[in-house]
Amino acid sequence: MSARDRLSKLTADLTIPSPTTGALAGAAPGVDDTELETRFPADASGSPEVPGDAGAPQAIRDETPPPFKTVETRFPAVQPRPVGRRTGPGDMLAFRGRLLEVEGETTALRDRLKEFEGSLPTRKLDPACVVPSRWANRHDASFQTPAFARFKSDIEQAGGNVQAILVRPIADGRYEVVFGHRRHRACSELGIPVSAAIADEAMPDAELFAAMDRENRERADLSAWEQGTMYARALEEGMFPSQRRLAEALGVSHTWVRKALAVAELPDSLLQCFRSPIEVDYRHAEELNSALQQDRKGVLRRAEKLRQSDRMSASSVVAALTGKQRGAAAEGREIRGKDAVVGRLTWDARGQATIRLQPGVAHDKNIDAVLSAVVAALAN
Repeated sequence: MSARDRLSKLTADLTIPSPTTGALAGAAPGVDDTELETRFPADASGSPEVPGDAGAPQAIRDETPPPFKTVETRFPAVQPRPVGRRTGPGDMLAFRGRLLEVEGETTALRDRLKEFEGSLPTRKLDPACVVPSRWANRHDASFQTPAFARFKSDIEQAGGNVQAILVRPIADGRYEVVFGHRRHRACSELGIPVSAAIADEAMPDAELFAAMDRENRERADLSAWEQGTMYARALEEGMFPSQRRLAEALGVSHTWVRKALAVAELPDSLLQCFRSPIEVDYRHAEELNSALQQDRKGVLRRAEKLRQSDRMSASSVVAALTGKQRGAAAEGREIRGKDAVVGRLTWDARGQATIRLQPGVAHDKNIDAVLSAVVAALAN
């Protein structure tokens, strides 16, 4: 008989006492450890038979315990389930609910992320590390206007530029402005960091030029002269082979490019007659170019005189240069008395009339009559 069969025969009559008897009698539920006594029946000689004793030497059998051998068996403590704890299926349902909630949040975040697709992160940069573009088209006069002063004040009150400028990296850890020169200039003068979006990919000059032009036209804050100067420089440096190709690349009409270039191509002697070239608009340029074609020498001669006088409004300058101001092109007229010339009427380049009378012509007895005649003539 095998050892397994002998063990099965010896333990066939073993029973586990009920909780109401033996060591478990009166035991409180939830105790940490439960001790069970397992008793083995004695053999015919009065000695208990212990599993595995059959056939053991007499010396070993003499050392067996008295009639009953107690084998201590310990079971893990029974822990009560915490209050509110779900069952296994409940935990699975809770986990599934949480999973659906996370999936919903992920979908919402993904949708919000799509709103920023293609956008660039912004950083606060030291204005000293940012240089104007080589295509910068701002005249210094545009930074001296009351409008720019108000613009700078708004940035100061906001603590910085709300709308970020766009820059591209260049050598030595510096950046070049793509657009936003006024915002960069304002932050530089205020001594505060400028908020900038950094182009994360290489931006060719043609792409930079197009982005700058598009942003300026959308904001409508460039003067005609600044716009025309920008186009003229791009053509001079060979960025575009012709005006038409430039217009196609920028998505504007050929007429628009031609009008802008007409302002930039005005002679410097004419531009110096204005308080600033940014005052010249497209209509002024058309009138001046038309006058240059008809009488270039006359326009330049009037410009020479006009530059030496006080600055006037842009419309008055154009009228004086084109000879459309009353008397602007006249050399003067004599004022004759009964028998001789008593004076002369002349106009300057600004169109101002001056009456010069010979000595003794006007005196205390007739000055009131002379002035009354002039007033009456002007009133009519």
